[in-house]
Amino acid sequence: MTTTPQTTTYTARPIPSEVLAELLTADDAGRPAAPFTDEEGGAPLRCCLRRSAPGERIALVSYAPLRRWAAETGAEPGAYDEQGPVFLHAEDCPGPSTGPALPLTNAHRVLRRYSSAGRILGGRLTDDDFPSALTEAFADPEVAVVHVRAVEYGCFLYEVRRG
Repeated sequence: MTTTPQTTTYTARPIPSEVLAELLTADDAGRPAAPFTDEEGGAPLRCCLRRSAPGERIALVSYAPLRRWAAETGAEPGAYDEQGPVFLHAEDCPGPSTGPALPLTNAHRVLRRYSSAGRILGGRLTDDDFPSALTEAFADPEVAVVHVRAVEYGCFLYEVRRG
């Protein structure tokens, strides 16, 4: 009997447009956004998963990624419900382009794993073999979602789910 290897697909999930609109009104810390023109460019935009271009209008807001995932799934993250800074477009965002399936991976990243209950299961530092680190994270059947984070500041970049 011949077996066909199974391929697992992972989906990088940006902050959705409806959440973007909420965050620009009042972020997850209850503060209004303060849009500004990004003169230099290079800020990692969590709404479209690319870096900002010089001259784009963006905002830095507080975001609670696990809280929003938990509301969708019914999980109870407890103390793991943290919030932190994220850059977003200050106006409508077209969403991700047809760029890399797993964007913003060309630097040191931390993959933080969470169970379906919203509890942290561990993390891994990765730099040069992001796909293998992600495959390893999801090899644990208890892992429901993985957060990709920047090493320098610990900031949330995006979440990854199976499929």
